[in-house]
Amino acid sequence: MTTAAPTTSTLSGVPALAPLLARGALLSPLKRPRPDADFPRTRLVLLGLRVDLARLAAYERVCGFATGADALPVTYPHVLGFPMAMRLMSARDFPLPLLGLVHTSIAITRRAALPATGGYALAVHVEGLAPHRRGTEATVVTELRAGTDVVWESRSTYLARHRTTAPAAAGGTSPEDRQPLPARAEWRLAGDVGRRYAAASGDRNPIHLHPLTARLFGFPRAIAHGMWTVARCLAEHGTPDAAVVRAEFRAPVLLPGTVAYGAEDGRFELRGARDGRLHLSGGAGPYPAA
Repeated sequence: MTTAAPTTSTLSGVPALAPLLARGALLSPLKRPRPDADFPRTRLVLLGLRVDLARLAAYERVCGFATGADALPVTYPHVLGFPMAMRLMSARDFPLPLLGLVHTSIAITRRAALPATGGYALAVHVEGLAPHRRGTEATVVTELRAGTDVVWESRSTYLARHRTTAPAAAGGTSPEDRQPLPARAEWRLAGDVGRRYAAASGDRNPIHLHPLTARLFGFPRAIAHGMWTVARCLAEHGTPDAAVVRAEFRAPVLLPGTVAYGAEDGRFELRGARDGRLHLSGGAGPYPAA
């Protein structure tokens, strides 16, 4: 297999998400995922980025962050970079099918407070593929720069499920088996949370919007965006200006529904308020991490 040389492609604007979702859906049946497949080596770059303050305020409201502060929430650069990530993952040369691709984790490093009125450059690339006990996982890296300095970066993993011979993870106590963290709050989630987050973030995946469209993909009701769940937890948890965050998405949150937010010693989680099912586990602390 010939590996393409890395290239940089500078964009003139933020890609439109709807055509990318449509392209990814059409190409999905043609994909044959495997961990040793080649993947796009292109690094997408967007210069001179300015934040839409009205859209930012809508995002802050739906996620529970304080509004009006001149600083981006720690999760917001993911929203800014998501269309570029989708451009890579919906392309013909990306080996994993977009339909059914599951966001499994995110790790964020914020090196300083990010002024909402600042100017930035965004860069997104696929770092690689790896075998997973349930299929193949891709890692997508997003970087936000102020001048020449990387001030924020993330690594997101996305899983394509398929038959695999990858070994199961080594033994140990999984987050699902651990004692729940002390409950700090209980949130009743309305059925329109997915639509409100979609309007603020641009992520209009049909599984989040309406029970009818969610059923087409095997869900009994619409489900909350994974990035909404981690943002809502971090709005409650709080993060320092220089912070590291990690989160793993364990199970979808059906809408409407009631969830319990738990936290202790820098860790946080989201569980079903009635059945205790673990939906999200993570942690946040100062950068550099101790």
